[in-house]
Amino acid sequence: MRRLALCFALVLAGLAAGPAAASEALSDVNVKDVTLAVNTKGEALLTYKRESGAIRRVLVWGAINSLTPSPTVPQLRFKYDYAGGWGKYRKLYWKTFRNACRKYDGPQLAYIVASCKAPDGTYWLAQAWVRQEALLGFAPFLPIHTAVEVHVSHWSGPLAVFEVSQNWSYGNSAQSLFGRLSYGGAPVHGFGSTSTGNPKDRYGRNVYIDTYNSVYGRGWKRESGILLHRPTGTFCHSFVPQKPFPNYPSQAMRPAAPGERYRVTVMGPGVMPVMQWEGPGLTNADKARDNEFDMRFDQVMAGDRICAPER
Repeated sequence: MRRLALCFALVLAGLAAGPAAASEALSDVNVKDVTLAVNTKGEALLTYKRESGAIRRVLVWGAINSLTPSPTVPQLRFKYDYAGGWGKYRKLYWKTFRNACRKYDGPQLAYIVASCKAPDGTYWLAQAWVRQEALLGFAPFLPIHTAVEVHVSHWSGPLAVFEVSQNWSYGNSAQSLFGRLSYGGAPVHGFGSTSTGNPKDRYGRNVYIDTYNSVYGRGWKRESGILLHRPTGTFCHSFVPQKPFPNYPSQAMRPAAPGERYRVTVMGPGVMPVMQWEGPGLTNADKARDNEFDMRFDQVMAGDRICAPER
């Protein structure tokens, strides 16, 4: 009980996050028929159908890859022209946009709805996913819980490195996940957060944890959203009973929800793509691997004092 009480305290201290601001997502949600074109000028043109049925064309440009976290230099971000280039060029630019997109041969990533390899060898992606699901297995109760966001990315060279591992925590009483996001050898993290654990700047990132076939029900259910820690770029989460956020439909304690499988998703740093890890849940037989898990924990989570009790 003392171990579980400590875990409750960690959750309430802000490790679990509520809805966070999107990084490089389009302002429209629940769109259909997304297509992507690129030209030789480093611009991309996304065309899609809005919820109303109207066709919209969005010109995107001005960023690639990511910067190393800095408290004084703003993170990279795209420029968007939701008039298809009229705002930038004062003409119906989309009508004369010359598509030079080549077949995508980049890494296989989750949620891809449109992809392109530009003439300069860089990659553009559009990924669509429901990022802001209700946590702790709750059914959707706000519009944002079912909103499909489209995230745009543009990069060259290696992707960010997203490491996720499993563990037994709190004296082998709970299954847990831990991991780290880094880019170019540097941890990914922000420099401030809200009281609910959401990033205040574009360097910060939340990881979103889903559990499959758990006490929440059949299929994938959203367990938690967790802010990457500063300065290590790490996170941890144990599947233990948790209390819902104050604005949730019920305040009754939610049960521990270890599942048959786990899925962890994170927006890449800067304007890099969404990344995802998926793996099987643990069984009692895996408790014999505790030393192996702890060695991995010590390697990945070095310097993370918040997660130390979950080793």
